[in-house]
This record gives sequence, structure tokens and C-alpha cells, in this order.
Amino acid sequence: MKLLVIEDERALSESICAYLNGEQFTCEVAYDYLSASEKVHMNEYACIILDITLPGGNGLQILRKLKEQRKDEGVLIISARNSLDDKLTGLTIGADDYLTKPFHLAELAARVNAIIRRKSFEGNNQIVIDHLTLDLINRTLKSEDQAIFLTRKEYDLLLYFISNKNRVVTKEAIVEHLWGDDIDSADSYDFIYTHIKNLRKKLMQAGCPDYIQAIYGIGYKFSINH
Repeated sequence: MKLLVIEDERALSESICAYLNGEQFTCEVAYDYLSASEKVHMNEYACIILDITLPGGNGLQILRKLKEQRKDEGVLIISARNSLDDKLTGLTIGADDYLTKPFHLAELAARVNAIIRRKSFEGNNQIVIDHLTLDLINRTLKSEDQAIFLTRKEYDLLLYFISNKNRVVTKEAIVEHLWGDDIDSADSYDFIYTHIKNLRKKLMQAGCPDYIQAIYGIGYKFSINH
């Protein structure tokens, strides 16, 4: 899942991204108010890690814009200010959580995971859908009692499909969600076809129906009939 780290202290930003990449997230970064505003406006994220004090503006104003645009990304505010006013303002505007610097990266990751579960999966640690059971903490998948071993991208792809079940998602949306800044715009989406082909094969070998339908010229649909 894709995160946006808005933090002007580059060493801290790099540490956050390195740790969260190891926790199976894909991180994009912004170091100032302008670039952060552009990314928030143009893209969608599972969660945004937001520093309050930024070159060129204030992180709380970015949070206000998110709410004005009715975007539903989770937001975790991080700030060196141990100020009750900042915390209350951020939470009042609509932030999901607040973490004061310095903090342990493991706690940051736990807070991010908790926000995503609350936002996307009603706070559940497990998703049970048709034959499938996903453990969001351990990032494992079972069909009935049979374990299905997925690569990181296959797991993220399945999670994205489930969070958009019975809806058509475009190839472009899949690329943006799973790869973000890590991939250049390209005319060929062969790498997506490969991931989807492998995911479908593993699910069907485990006895699942063929959940993933190709919608010609548009993208894909993860269909659950009940």
C-alpha cells in the first residue's frame, strides 16, 4: 500500500521510508508545502504522514484541504511541537492520530497500520471474504485452511482489489496505487498483466473461483457475488 511522507527533515524522512518499506509499504515523499499540496491533490494514498511545520506553509492547511476535497486518506500528524493546541487542532480538523517527535519507528508503523485498518477494513485485523481469509498483521492468506503464498506485490494487489470489490479499477489506478513514484509513466502495462496472471493462478489452484475479471480497454474487476 502506498503512503505519503510529508517531512522536511530529509534524514528523518529517509529513515521513515526505509523502515516502512521494510514493513511492505511503498513510500512517496514531499519535503515542502508546495510539493506536498500537489501530491495530495493529484494522488491517493492509504495514509499520509504529515509534519506540521513545513517550508512554505503549514501542514494543518494541507489537512484542511484534504477535508475540503472530501478525500478519505488516513492522516497521522507528526510534529516536534509538544503542543496540546496543535494536537487538538489537528484532531479537530480531521487527523486520525498524532505522534510527537522523537518517536520509535516501530510505533509509527503500528499507528499507520491501525489507521489503515480503521479506514479501510473497519478496524479488523482479519478480512474474511468468500473463501479467503487475509491476516492484515502477518500479511498472510488462506483459502479455507490452505495457505496461499503470495509475493509482496501480489498481496498488495489482492488487498487493493478487495478494498474495491465489485468495482472496476483501471490499469492506471493499479499502477499508481502499487508503484507510485517508483515507476515512470509507460505505454506498456505488461508487468501488471504478469502480477494479475500469477495472482489468479494461485487463487484458482487453491480452489477459489476466478474472482478477477478483465474489463476490456479499462482495467479489472474483483467480483464477489455475495
